Amino acid sequence: MQVNGDWVRIFDTTLRDGEQSPGCTMNVEEKVVIAEQLEALGVDVIEAGFAAASPGDFEAVSRIAAAVKKPVVLSLSRTREADIDEALRAVSGAANPGIHVFIATSQLHMEHKLGMSPDEVVDAAVWAITRAKQHVDHIEFSAEDASRSEPEFLYRVFGEAIKAGATVCNVPDTTGYAVPEQLRELFVGLRENTPGGKDVIWSAHNHNDLGLAVANSLAAVEGGARQVECTINGIGERAGNTSMEEVVMALKTRQHYYEIDSHIVTEQIYPASKLLARIIGVSVAPTKPIVGDNAFAHEAGIHQDGVLKNKATYEIMRPEDVGRTSNALVLGKHSGRHALASRFRELGIDLERIDFSAAFKRFKELADKKKDIYDEDLYAIAAEGADISARYELVDVQVNSSLQGGPRAEVTMLVDGDKRTEVAEGAGVVDACYRAIKTIAGFDPRLESYQVKGITGGTDALGEVSCLIREGEIRVRGHGSHTDIIMASAMALVDALNRYVYRVEGRARDEHIVGP
Repeated sequence: MQVNGDWVRIFDTTLRDGEQSPGCTMNVEEKVVIAEQLEALGVDVIEAGFAAASPGDFEAVSRIAAAVKKPVVLSLSRTREADIDEALRAVSGAANPGIHVFIATSQLHMEHKLGMSPDEVVDAAVWAITRAKQHVDHIEFSAEDASRSEPEFLYRVFGEAIKAGATVCNVPDTTGYAVPEQLRELFVGLRENTPGGKDVIWSAHNHNDLGLAVANSLAAVEGGARQVECTINGIGERAGNTSMEEVVMALKTRQHYYEIDSHIVTEQIYPASKLLARIIGVSVAPTKPIVGDNAFAHEAGIHQDGVLKNKATYEIMRPEDVGRTSNALVLGKHSGRHALASRFRELGIDLERIDFSAAFKRFKELADKKKDIYDEDLYAIAAEGADISARYELVDVQVNSSLQGGPRAEVTMLVDGDKRTEVAEGAGVVDACYRAIKTIAGFDPRLESYQVKGITGGTDALGEVSCLIREGEIRVRGHGSHTDIIMASAMALVDALNRYVYRVEGRARDEHIVGP
């Protein structure tokens, strides 16, 4: 379906809806790093957060608004005066500011969540948009739970929103309930039956509860949507949001079918995926399309033979098109600064956003311990600079274990600059190490998950550990990487403790509010 302004705008909500995924919270500095990568990706709109949710969210939206220049920067907002004013204030420093107003429109939500009549919902939406229109031109209006709303009511509420000044109308499948054919027909009906419906951008915001978010988003495009709301790696509430990389590459790879594309710089997709995974400590599945470790791997002999003769036999896109390269052995301990800098650039790592001298030092230290350096090692080395400022700093770990004696760990840490050492025993060396760290920290959070991943092959592999801890109602994830898995484990717990302290001090969100 051809419409005006015929390209698919990419609205990235990694920093808002994506961050609502349990264990995926980010601090302000980390959000700015992600926002800068989103700008390098070429996304059209960045939803930077929910400014009214907490002081930390307000600061993040404000910082991102000042940091990026090309994308529209939005804050989510309910139809409340305080929300609208905080959102407008947070984006006031943006080169391209905007606001994203939402209210629920399904009978279920209006009756049981809002306690409002349909007329009251329409009035609230119009009031909020009218107020925002006095300050910004870019206004997106979302009808939360649209896929379970009555189409006739959607025609009405969207029509009034457009009349009040909305420039983008978003149709969220908030619960992941829709199926592709239904959503395609809904968008066709909205464009045809909503007063002013052909004068605005229609947007699709799909959740993945039934595994249909990407399919639903592509169906929405077929129905006339010209904006897709998505996240890097598909993170988000419950089963996640529409995966940005999958939608973008589906449009690019099957452009002859969809006859439309996005403006995304696809070579920045893989670096963005790796950066996010490193910051939140949540790796993607090996079989994840586009960015998973196995996405361009071939093990079956018949496949290998075909690919060697012609890559197109089993590859429908080139790994280079998404910023991926093979794990070739390209660097070692004799490599110099220029070689490392060149390889970083090939991998899509921006040298201006990292402390290259510190990264080179880490590279040399790793090269002395490993025979071979792989691309995955380099991503980990470059991303280490994104860690948060630490109250707790790991200084040293010494462990001992034998058949005759129980596992024992001696841990030395800095706590606000004060050096402390503790010895502990445990069921294993990692358990002993964690007991010592918790004693030094002065509290004992529950360890809910502990995952170890060998990033590269071989006995000298760089290992990555991710752990999830809970203290009260707060859950945070930490990560660490090292050739010694015990050291990586200790680093992961210390990282999680620092993130917990950051949350407790109120610099992350202190009110969890779910949007569309």
